[in-house]
Parts: sequence; structure tokens; C-alpha cells
Amino acid sequence: MKSLRVGLVQQANSADRAANISKSMAGIRACAADGAELIILQELHCGLYFCQTEDTTVFDQGEPIPGPSTEAFGALAAELGVVLVLSLFEKRAPGLYHNTAVVLEKDGQIAGTYRKMHIPDDPAYYEKFYFTPGDMGFQPISTSVGKLGVLVCWDQWYPEAARLMALAGAEVLIYPTAIGYETTDTPEEQARQFGAWQTIQRGHAVANGLPVIAVNRTGFEPDPSGHTGGIQFWGQSFIAGPQGELLYVAPADEETVTVFTLDRQRTEDVRRILPFFRDRRIDAYQGLTKRYID
Repeated sequence: MKSLRVGLVQQANSADRAANISKSMAGIRACAADGAELIILQELHCGLYFCQTEDTTVFDQGEPIPGPSTEAFGALAAELGVVLVLSLFEKRAPGLYHNTAVVLEKDGQIAGTYRKMHIPDDPAYYEKFYFTPGDMGFQPISTSVGKLGVLVCWDQWYPEAARLMALAGAEVLIYPTAIGYETTDTPEEQARQFGAWQTIQRGHAVANGLPVIAVNRTGFEPDPSGHTGGIQFWGQSFIAGPQGELLYVAPADEETVTVFTLDRQRTEDVRRILPFFRDRRIDAYQGLTKRYID
């Protein structure tokens, strides 16, 4: 395939799970109507970003995989003939939960899953309370539209994750995301945070000669505890080409559904002129497996 039509659904969520799912499905339908073959949703798109607080009742939102969401979205994928990337709160067993991306094939069946490997634990992002780190490694998911290197949010800060996905044959790096500003941050700090977020992912594109797709949520979600000012999710979902070039950037404060045509030949062309994989010194990287080199 020389090109790939990719759909992105950037939305604001509420505590109404049914309304969130309905909104996601409407976005998927709009993308499919515009010719999308692969459609990507944001992180934890069925509900609020609940990690602003530590609350044991939130575990009631977890679901098995396969389960209700994969069944409902699978039926939609089969109806429309599209590949979908979901992001779910997986209940694997009592007391064992993951932040899990699921890829659904055009027939609605599960093509593969990825459990988020890097789990943050910071003010307003208390994810370690809810999510067990992934145990599936960094393996692309093979689909009818290619090998998808699906990672999740905090994973996007780690070049090792992107590299291992690329080395395993990923043809595109995909990051469902939920990230924003704590509302008391200064405008200057907010600009630095967003710049760092976008820059490092563009760097993954450059270093691996692959397109990168980040799909973020938008809208404001208050802190239920009142300890912080809540999170203003910064939206601005984007697609970068294999030289880090920005191909598309969504608005910051708007729900957006868009479809973009990726030129798949660009990876081959770029890797011929920037042969980073050829020149890697694989004999000298043993230190990467250490926590720190004293």
C-alpha cells in the first residue's frame, strides 16, 4: 500500500460513559465516511481521566478484554470495514488492572493488544494506583493496513520504546494520549511542557524514520479532590512524518475529527538517505539495560 488514510478522533469527555462512547462512535463513522482505513481514539476514551485522585471505587470501571467495549466497537469496525485502535481500562483479574490498547481488525476481531509499559505517578497523574505495568513487551500488531507500533501516553517520553517497536518492524508509531496542563501552571511553563511533548515524539519519528501519530483528549476535567485546579487537556493531536515534519496538528480546545493520507513510501525514501539503522553501534549499547551507570 503506497498510502494510508488515517482517522483521528479528539474529544472532550464527561462522567457519562454512554455519551462518551456515542461520541467516539460518531467520530469513527465520520472518519470512515471520509475514507479512513485506520481510525485512532484517545487514551481511556470511554470515560474521564480518573487518575487525578486515588479512589478504589474507580476499579468498578475496569472491564475484561474481550469484553463489552471490544464487542461494541468490534461490531462497528466490521460494519464500516475499518481498523480501530482503542484504549481501555482492562480488568485482568481481581486487583490486577492495566491501561491497555486494543487493535480491532476490519472484521471486528481483536488483532492484538498492548499494555502500557511506563506508568507515571505524579500529582494529578496517579496512574500507579490503578495500572500494573505492561508485560507484553514492545511488539507491533499486524493488521490488514500494516504493522502498528501501538504505545500509550507516558510511553511517548521513552526513546527505547519507540526504537524497540521500530526494530520489530512497526510501520507507524501510535500514541493514544491524555495529557494537559495543571491549570495553575504559568503560560510559560505550559508552553515548555507542550513543546517538550511534541518535540520528543517528533524525535522518535526522526530517529526511526517512521510516521508518528499522537491522539490526545481535549477539554477541562476538574480534580474531584479539589487539591489541584484540575487538568486542561491540551488537545493538539498531531501526525509527524518520518523526518519529524508536522503533517497535521489539531486545535487545542476543540473536539476534532480528521482524516489524513499518509505516504507510506516516505519511510523507505527517508531511511535510504538517513540510514540510522545501518550505523547503529549495537556492540556498544549494553549500558542501556542498566538503571544508571555509576
